[in-house]
Amino acid sequence: MTLTYPARVSGSTSERISLKARLKEQGVKYVLASYVDLHGMCKAKMVPLTHLDNMLEGSELFTGAALEGIPQSINDDEVAAYPDRDSATILPWNREVAWFASDLYLQGKPFESCSRNILKRVVQQATEMGFICNLGVETEFFILKDREGGGFSAVSDRDSLVKAAYDVPTLLDNYAVIDQLVTAMNELGWDVYSFDHEDAQGQFEIDFNYSDALTMADRFTFFRLMAKEIARQHGYFASFMPKLAADRTGSGAHYNMSLGDLETGKNLFVEFNDARGCKLSTLGYQFIAGILRHAPAICAVTCPTVNSYKRLVRQGAMSGSTWAPVYICYGGNNRTNMLRIPSAGGRVECRAADISTNLYLGAAMMLAAGLEGIREQLDPGEPHTENMYDCTLDELKVRGIEMLPRTLDEAVTAFAADPLSKTVMGSSMYRAFIDYKLNEWEEYHNHVSDWEIQRYLKFF
Repeated sequence: MTLTYPARVSGSTSERISLKARLKEQGVKYVLASYVDLHGMCKAKMVPLTHLDNMLEGSELFTGAALEGIPQSINDDEVAAYPDRDSATILPWNREVAWFASDLYLQGKPFESCSRNILKRVVQQATEMGFICNLGVETEFFILKDREGGGFSAVSDRDSLVKAAYDVPTLLDNYAVIDQLVTAMNELGWDVYSFDHEDAQGQFEIDFNYSDALTMADRFTFFRLMAKEIARQHGYFASFMPKLAADRTGSGAHYNMSLGDLETGKNLFVEFNDARGCKLSTLGYQFIAGILRHAPAICAVTCPTVNSYKRLVRQGAMSGSTWAPVYICYGGNNRTNMLRIPSAGGRVECRAADISTNLYLGAAMMLAAGLEGIREQLDPGEPHTENMYDCTLDELKVRGIEMLPRTLDEAVTAFAADPLSKTVMGSSMYRAFIDYKLNEWEEYHNHVSDWEIQRYLKFF
């Protein structure tokens, strides 16, 4: 699929003049043409505001081979960053700098392996089918501090609670950081509607309003940058590691998805007279079926680290479970399924994804699978209302329910075998993702851990 040159990236001369004047009036001195590497981490060059016009025309060039997971060699042409002018965001913690989400171009055409371009290709598919892709993400993360002599701990110095979920005193102990972060999000127009202390000490969740998938991916990328910078200002650090300890819950990034009508914006997943009782339309069930079909491959992208698979286990948290799914199934307001339909209906929540995801890539895989389910009119079967953690392997086998990948190696193997992966990523990024992640697994697999030393050094 060919991407046309994005008008919102270039803009007319008058629009550029207006943008520059507005940024200058607000005290901006420098601008960032930002894009992401394989991990979804921000990369950019900083340009004085006086050179904004040139930056908007792709003046900033980058050597792809210098970045992790970008499929370029050192002899390849440089890629150019074309900022999306509608994404202009003044850094709340440094108002002299403005950030732009950018598309990468190679030799005058959209760079196939750019994460943002990959998502835009899938969004274009949805547009051609008459849909708007709506996406909300629940951001879970830790605020921690380094300890003298090494190690880290939660910011709060109160006694550690066995069940720390929704704890008010601990939330108040972290008030300064959380308040600055939430205030910044609201100033940016993200509409935070809830936040709390989560199940593990020092773990938080901030929920804000959904948007179209591309905007949400931009915001999620910026959120991780902003949370780290604001925490650092207070002498702490924000961690987006999926699983910090075996006996504590991990940090998810639940995808909440729906499709809207392209003309009216109406939510097409709502059906209050749903015979299955989940208040979801036939379109929504077809979307679910597509995701379930490709779940193992999707998991490699939404749970992209070795550490991710220490979150996707049934037991291990002090509250009695990890609150993370382990089986490929769906249900109503039942948090033991991979895909949950909240009681209000009208949307689908994927609970498998974790906070280390590159949301551009994760959303692209998830949405592409859902759209395939709609095109092929797939059916996911009946919803599961039982506690899936309690099911035996024999019971699961009878019901035809499979497990999510147990390791990064399993997930990447599934990703490599699924034709959807190459279709979504493009051949170069498909191969680069596999190579990088298999190398990551090999490095981990060959590492001799403290656990092994303690268990085996004097055992035999």
